[in-house]
Amino acid sequence: MRSGSEEPVPLHEEFIYCCGAATHVLKCGPWKDLSKDESKNLPRLLFMIIPGNPGLAGYYRTFIQALYCGLNQQYPVWVVSHAGHCKPPSGMEMIEDTDIKELEDVFGLNGQVEHKLNFLKKNVSKDIKLVLIAHSIGCYITLEMMKRASELQVLRSVLLFPTIERMAQSPQGKLMTPLLCKLRYALYMPVYLLSFLPEGLKASLVRFALRGMKTCDESSITTSINLFSVDCIANILYMASQEMMKVVERDSTTIKQNLKKLIFYYGTGDSWCPQHYYDEIKMDFPDGDIRLCEKGLRHAFVLDASKEMAAMITDWLQDDLTKL
Repeated sequence: MRSGSEEPVPLHEEFIYCCGAATHVLKCGPWKDLSKDESKNLPRLLFMIIPGNPGLAGYYRTFIQALYCGLNQQYPVWVVSHAGHCKPPSGMEMIEDTDIKELEDVFGLNGQVEHKLNFLKKNVSKDIKLVLIAHSIGCYITLEMMKRASELQVLRSVLLFPTIERMAQSPQGKLMTPLLCKLRYALYMPVYLLSFLPEGLKASLVRFALRGMKTCDESSITTSINLFSVDCIANILYMASQEMMKVVERDSTTIKQNLKKLIFYYGTGDSWCPQHYYDEIKMDFPDGDIRLCEKGLRHAFVLDASKEMAAMITDWLQDDLTKL
């Protein structure tokens, strides 16, 4: 398999309503509709990315392009934003204008799990196998999806920098929990004021915030401009506050039931899931495919290491794909 291509790959971009909430979808590959059972051209496999938080699809643009190329352009690679984390285009509201209430608390953590299951149900044929690639809180969401919908044909789930336990007790969680759970409303006014800045100035502020990185993915800069939207920030922080309260105990039962399908990838200096979390899960599941990063990648790998991560994943999955 190729590790990736230097040539940019065209993407199909959609803004849709899923569970009544604005949702941004990026689709890599020529397959734009995977819901038609009668189609003879459906691929056997879909790679679906479940993002972290902020759950903006744009952060994964370079990642899915590199992954698609690394897979020899044989399979579609999609990323679905979290409900309400994207700034909808002009003329589209954050919440669908309908009398039907599709899902209670769609912006909460439980709602985001149901949001992804609903997306698959409505947009992907049940006959298509899945490789779920999850990042950060997306790993918790993915385990919940596998728990709630055992009928999903999951070939593999790749869990990158998995925040699946004791988030509030992690080094970063201890810093952020008071802010997220008690003080997040104080952030809304400054964000509201910044939202009136010209787009160019917003981009300059983002570049300044990321100035410590040697290389920064350009798509991360343009995507981060969404964070100047009060609606987006409110939904992002609300979900994050629930993460601190609800992601407590590791779901070892679901992990045990699906162990042969799971690949875990932990960071060495990750303040959201510190190394002793890796040591403990490795001890509890000695037969699991549980890896520790040897490359020094940051938790937010999409900012500067998307191509490197995509190359590793294609390498990990070679045996699975040759057996299809």
